[in-house]
Amino acid sequence: MSRLSLILKGGAMGIAEVIPGVSGGTIAFISGIYERLLNAVKAFGPGLIGVHRREGLDGVWRAVDGGFLALLLAGMAMGILVGVFGVSWMLEHYPPLIWAFFFGLILASILFMARRIGQWRAGEVGLFVLGAILAYAITTLTPANGNEALWFVFLCGAIAISALMLPGISGSFMLLVLGMYQFIVQDTLKGLLVGFSLDKLLILSVFALGCLTGMMTMSRLLSWTFKRYRSLTLAILTGFLVGSLNKVYPWRNAEDWLRDSSGQVVMAADGLTPEKILSEVNVLPSGYEGDPLVLGAILTCVLGFLLVYAFDHFGPRTD
Repeated sequence: MSRLSLILKGGAMGIAEVIPGVSGGTIAFISGIYERLLNAVKAFGPGLIGVHRREGLDGVWRAVDGGFLALLLAGMAMGILVGVFGVSWMLEHYPPLIWAFFFGLILASILFMARRIGQWRAGEVGLFVLGAILAYAITTLTPANGNEALWFVFLCGAIAISALMLPGISGSFMLLVLGMYQFIVQDTLKGLLVGFSLDKLLILSVFALGCLTGMMTMSRLLSWTFKRYRSLTLAILTGFLVGSLNKVYPWRNAEDWLRDSSGQVVMAADGLTPEKILSEVNVLPSGYEGDPLVLGAILTCVLGFLLVYAFDHFGPRTD
């Protein structure tokens, strides 16, 4: 696999993870690097101590597939930067276009992944339906108020990274559900990029430690299920993709917002817009509160759909 290809795939994963409702695991899944990523992450653990004693740093680098991870993480870092500043701006000004793109991306991914399940038996059908129901239920959860204590930041990191590794379940959306998206992504990450602060660095470090813990746990679980129950695992993950379509539907109107103890809507710093949307309702383009951008949404949806097949036909496969 070319270095540029891995960097681009990592970049796509990074962008996806910044957007609530879109999973970086989905990008890894459809671009053919999902199982390789699981195996690379799974390699981290106490066993590396023995590898280091026997083979030195070169052995450790090979054991964790270091070249692959380094390029992927470099791409993800760049993607997160683009997502925090560029995609966030697009979501603010042209939300139907961004959501339609990912709707098409996930829709094609469902068809693509369903073809990879060799035989649809009762177990596969049952887990597919279960995955769809679970993912849909998650997308309808009302965000909590959050908690800025470091123990909760650690827990959010573990949950968010676990969601990242599951196609169809977004790590950033789980942060939104936990009431921590604004605090982690906007206040802390974006704030640290704009102006250095030791307090923000500490918060991100604790969050990263939680991510590392969750990543090592979830990667082992998923790698084990892929080896022993590959078809069943693919079925439930495909179901997750189906359920996640609810969250990336292009035309949604706000239904409720974050409120203070008196019941008043909490406004952002500009005093003109609400601080955070708590729930939304899907509507037809004609009922959308804003410019529905129907033609643009259709085109970006088709673009997302075709991109999956570009990954399939022109990108090298690794799993």
